[in-house]
Amino acid sequence: MASRSFIVVVSFLAGAAVVALVPDVSIRLQRAAGILPGKTVAQGDSKPSQGEPRPLVIAMDDERIKLADIALTKVEAGTVARRLTVPGTIIPDADRVAHVSVKLSGTVAELRKKIGDDVERGEILAVLESREVADAKSEYLAARLANELQQDLAARDKALWEGRAVPELQYIKSRNAAAQTEMRFNIARQKLLALGVEANEIAGLPQSPDALLRSQNVRAPISGRLAERKVELGTAVGRDNLETELFVIVDLSRVWVELSVSSGDLPLVKEGQSVRVSARGLSETATGKVVFVSPLLDKETRTARVVAALDNTGGHWRPGSFVTTAIALSERRVDVVVPASAVQNVDGGKAVFVRTKDGFEKRNVVAGEQDGQTIEIVSGVAVGESIAVSNTFSLKAELAKPRDED
Repeated sequence: MASRSFIVVVSFLAGAAVVALVPDVSIRLQRAAGILPGKTVAQGDSKPSQGEPRPLVIAMDDERIKLADIALTKVEAGTVARRLTVPGTIIPDADRVAHVSVKLSGTVAELRKKIGDDVERGEILAVLESREVADAKSEYLAARLANELQQDLAARDKALWEGRAVPELQYIKSRNAAAQTEMRFNIARQKLLALGVEANEIAGLPQSPDALLRSQNVRAPISGRLAERKVELGTAVGRDNLETELFVIVDLSRVWVELSVSSGDLPLVKEGQSVRVSARGLSETATGKVVFVSPLLDKETRTARVVAALDNTGGHWRPGSFVTTAIALSERRVDVVVPASAVQNVDGGKAVFVRTKDGFEKRNVVAGEQDGQTIEIVSGVAVGESIAVSNTFSLKAELAKPRDED
């Protein structure tokens, strides 16, 4: 009995040596001999039931996923829309452009901002020297002093009249004079406001040094960025065919997208519809909203002007850039949407790669409507599952490699 066992062991070892040395021997025999460890290409160790192929799994741990630069995302519900694609141009929001002009004659004595600087509303951009503003300030100070004196006289005459010390006629004359000086004072103040002098500057004039009487501050009417500066130091500005516009300030935190929509598509476009904006060479996309649909058609192009407002806090969208827009004509809620980059064509069908504890499982899916960079999934994956969304072609390539025979 011992000799027979010895013969069986020797025969087994000899067979193992043969299959290890001969390359054409089947892989199954090598595994049986214990030479080649089994590689899992199907989920689970048990055989699938007849007619139900096992899902293919690409073995990959977290470290390999990181090295392969494969990004993951959770499957979620979302919306898909029927969209109208229209080319467009980024332009500044007309409500956020300010042309800073002067309202008096003078010369530029000081420039505090240059092109490209960010400015805040009320910040001083330049200082002018003007005889006109000096005259207006002097007139205001004189009217203020005269009004204060006349008001004191009117108050005194009123007290005397009430005490029967002066006749009523004197009090009436004093009161009329006080009303006139107050009117001249208010007119002088309004003149300074019309010239662009701030109310707080007017209030501080009595305490200001005489040298500042001829100075006029030019302030920013809005916050934004200085896009143009049209004057230099010493430039004469104001009336008589002189330059009146000094600066142009643009706030680009929000911009407009100007579209030209054909007359045939115009009935489909409504104010309030969402607009997806993208540009060649720019990875970012943004979503805006239609704020204006022109009731007029261009007589030459037979198109109408449509404007969409777009948030530009990040500064990605520069005026003058050409963009591609997709206006959402109708939207509907769907149970499952995935990024288009997650879906691959495999063996004539659509598939995604679902993250499992062993790697990625190739999952056949039925795709519905595509909305730009997202695709509706009718069946195949469920909300909450984690799928690969970048470099999925490398996973598809792994499936195409020859696999071990079962």
